[in-house]
Amino acid sequence: MSQWPIYLDHAATTPVDPAVAALMYELLTATPFIGNAAASTHAYGREAAGLVGRARQQVAALIGAQSEDIVFTSGATESDNLALLGVMRANADRGRHLVTSRTEHKAVTDVAKRLEKEGFAVSWLEPDRDGIIEPAQLRAALRPDTQLVSIMQANNETGVLQDIDALGAICRERDVLFHCDAAQSAGLLALDMRSQPVDLLSFTAHKFGGPKGIGALYVAPRARPRLQPLLFGGGHERGLRPGTPATHQVAGFGLAAELAHQRRAADAACLCQLRDALQARLLALPGSLLNGYAERRLPNLLNVSFEGVMGESLLADIEAELAVSSGAACDSATGEPSYVLRSLGRSSQLAQSSLRLSLGRRTTAADIERAGQVIGRSLQRLRAVAPGAGTVRAGSADAVCADAGRVDGLSGSEGPRHDPLSPLVRQLFRELPHAGCLPASSVVAAARVLRGEAGRESDGARVIFHIAVSSNDRVTEVRFQAYGCPHTLATAAWLAGQLQGRSLADLLPGAPPDWARTLSVPVEKLGRLLTIEDALRALA
Repeated sequence: MSQWPIYLDHAATTPVDPAVAALMYELLTATPFIGNAAASTHAYGREAAGLVGRARQQVAALIGAQSEDIVFTSGATESDNLALLGVMRANADRGRHLVTSRTEHKAVTDVAKRLEKEGFAVSWLEPDRDGIIEPAQLRAALRPDTQLVSIMQANNETGVLQDIDALGAICRERDVLFHCDAAQSAGLLALDMRSQPVDLLSFTAHKFGGPKGIGALYVAPRARPRLQPLLFGGGHERGLRPGTPATHQVAGFGLAAELAHQRRAADAACLCQLRDALQARLLALPGSLLNGYAERRLPNLLNVSFEGVMGESLLADIEAELAVSSGAACDSATGEPSYVLRSLGRSSQLAQSSLRLSLGRRTTAADIERAGQVIGRSLQRLRAVAPGAGTVRAGSADAVCADAGRVDGLSGSEGPRHDPLSPLVRQLFRELPHAGCLPASSVVAAARVLRGEAGRESDGARVIFHIAVSSNDRVTEVRFQAYGCPHTLATAAWLAGQLQGRSLADLLPGAPPDWARTLSVPVEKLGRLLTIEDALRALA
């Protein structure tokens, strides 16, 4: 890319701190660091073991824990799996009941669903409209056979914070283990496992300037006898996670944790200011809605839904200038509405039209100002071509909406290297030729004006074609309005150009499979093209 977009997706991953990268490079290239930390019979192994031991202390200090209670894993996902599967399977003879919430990360919800298939019982707590799990709700869900409660501290999509002290205290009263996914909060919020009632805590290095592929599970002494490993093959990590330690990653994790610990308060204060400035800009835009509890959330994360646009199109429109997501990073490629936002009462349409913007240490006030400008401009552009921007009534020139004409997209950088849109689709989406309503002059000159409509916003696609027809039933002018994904808008724009000059008797230029081949539309979007075909057929 000739110019990279502003990065506002730190909840997905953060840039590696330069000091961390330098340390890891040294460990990968300098001769003294080539040893296996488990090989204590020579100097190389002892050097590696020392590095791992120091990193364990640094990571423990970040969360106020003892170093011997830190188990290194490949990341928060593995840590979550180890906590849930390890506890529930180890204690199946004591009880088979797990409590978690509907808005956990999939590394927890998918594991809970797996446990249900294995015969375990799961109680799914429903958050309120602000995303909060009330302590009384947890208390009511506990049973004599409950072995584990798993509630995240900070939601990865909305940033909403749970009161883990209150929830953990309830678990301690009932001698139930309490697991907390702190992937988003570790490094940004103060944590102290010496005083907080948390038995198992998952976190990962790449959320606060460390490398990907390394994380940890804090295991309190009271939880260790009630936890079994998922993997076998060695006595590493107190017998809970076998495998040769990746010394360079572990050391990078340690340094990143130390730096995050030192900078946490200053970073949080700065990020909170920037987040509030961005929130003010976005909520000033028409049809914008904040998702999640405004008073209790991460200092760096903002989730906003926008009425009248589809999130996929909004993302595609701004991606040259802003790197954001429409939900959890692991979910955003599916195109499905966020289950987190749906559980908070948002409609599928609003859940699909959400943006998650997460800030980091390198985010500047200029980035915030630019983000507000880019999103505002994109909303205006996409809403201008959506149904509802205007209507055409035949024979009434003064009732015709203003001609939208050619709608120019955002200029600047090239698309990503692995672009999900074909070059033709991207060009059409950027320009959207023939978008809007018929010009008044075309309506006056036409023998007839026809309107064909199909689809609904709630189903993900709505398309309207307006055509002016001459006395010999030839199409003289075409305009379209559309709500949907980039492929929907681009295909409608392309077809509007194809209709020009055709007769009503032979109006359709092929069928949806033909259009898909021409524009390289993926097969999963064929249903959207069928909606476009229905709108064209409704013209007759």
